[in-house]
Amino acid sequence: MIKRIVGWLVLVPLCALLIVFALANRQFVALNFNPFVAPEVLQQPGYGVPLFLVLYVVLLVGVMLGGIATWFAQSQHRQRERHWRREAQVLNGELEALRKSQRQPSATALGEVDDLLELR
Repeated sequence: MIKRIVGWLVLVPLCALLIVFALANRQFVALNFNPFVAPEVLQQPGYGVPLFLVLYVVLLVGVMLGGIATWFAQSQHRQRERHWRREAQVLNGELEALRKSQRQPSATALGEVDDLLELR
């Protein structure tokens, strides 16, 4: 519940800030994909797009690349997690089998328990 409230307290102002930024930066900028030619030499200035759109796309690409890099960096952790989860399932199965076998005591085991009780 606290995470949800904190999330809203961070998310709502951030969204409001992004909307205000978009409204303040509606002017068009020339977008050129050739880094080796000076803008003054170009016959066509490039594509005109709003500045906020350029920054939003760069932000989105950065978030996606960061997420992909994190996903690849955590692959060993996920692999170990799968291994230990399988190991825990195998051990739980063995434990349940042992518990079932202990629930059905043999006649010799009952005799040993009676002997132990007599010693007290």
